[in-house]
Amino acid sequence: MKISKNYMDFVVEQVVNLCEIASPSGFTKKAESYLQDFFTKLGFENRISNKGSVIVELGGKGDPLALAAHIDTIGAMVRSIKDNGRLRFTKIGGYPGNNIEQENCVIHTRYGKEYSGTIQLTKPSTHVYKDIVKIERDDKNLEVVLDEVVNSKEDVEKIGIRTGDFISFDPRTVVTGSGYIKSRHLDDKASAGILLGFAKLVKEGKIELKRKTYLIFTGYEEVGHGGAAGIPKDIVEMISVDMGAVGDDLKTNEHTVSICAKDSVGPYDYDVTTSLIKIAEEKDLNFAVDIYPRYGSDVDVTLRSGFDIKHGLIGPGVYASHGYERTHLDGLENTLQLLIYYLGTSN
Repeated sequence: MKISKNYMDFVVEQVVNLCEIASPSGFTKKAESYLQDFFTKLGFENRISNKGSVIVELGGKGDPLALAAHIDTIGAMVRSIKDNGRLRFTKIGGYPGNNIEQENCVIHTRYGKEYSGTIQLTKPSTHVYKDIVKIERDDKNLEVVLDEVVNSKEDVEKIGIRTGDFISFDPRTVVTGSGYIKSRHLDDKASAGILLGFAKLVKEGKIELKRKTYLIFTGYEEVGHGGAAGIPKDIVEMISVDMGAVGDDLKTNEHTVSICAKDSVGPYDYDVTTSLIKIAEEKDLNFAVDIYPRYGSDVDVTLRSGFDIKHGLIGPGVYASHGYERTHLDGLENTLQLLIYYLGTSN
């Protein structure tokens, strides 16, 4: 199925919109609301689980399946307020400290106020500190410098910032004329945007579903328990639609749909993975089959939680994961096409 430019423009628009919504793991209410509003306007019933997963039933009959993407991202939380008015932070999700050095950020207080800041080394100036390149990038040597006139712990407390406040990173989203999308948090908002495009195609009659299909958007994937609950009880299969890893000996790049055969947890279901590969070959999609050595997905957690299901993992290739990431329109389109061929027939 050739997907029209209008639909792909819509997918990109949704990816951009989602990237601009701050949603570190555990702080996803705005992203949840965005999704619920989207599906209500599109005409699909949806619900939200106790832990904040958004679940949508798209239709179809027989062999119920769920496609899962996550709307939470890496981020941080205020660990303590220093005597000089700077903030010490603790990471949410896994990433090296150098990936966020000199990044703009926002501190979200429990009372709804937001304050901007920058993540800097405690000794940031090359004109002052000669050993700057040797400093370990950890929570002792990195700190948040607030864009407020604060010079003490008391000054910071007076404006309402406290331990436990969430910190989000500036996504810096850019869509280039050549089709690249550069942004933080393409893991996994690129795939979430793809699923919104898939839903639109179903609603507008461009796809007829061959089986009962749910969409699930989870909010705790980056901390390891997104897929543990809120899963429809009748599903027999679940596919995580997440980022494809790029690097080392992997074949995936930003233009492909990646089919994961094995991650750090173990192999994905043989039948599901084989079916995805055969379809990608038959439809002449730009795809890669890879093993992700340092990776876990929502559906891995679903299996550990006791669900008796078959499982798979696909997604567009995303370069520089958990940093300033990049993918391409081609990767989004190849992933969307694979979902269409796997689950439906085009009209």
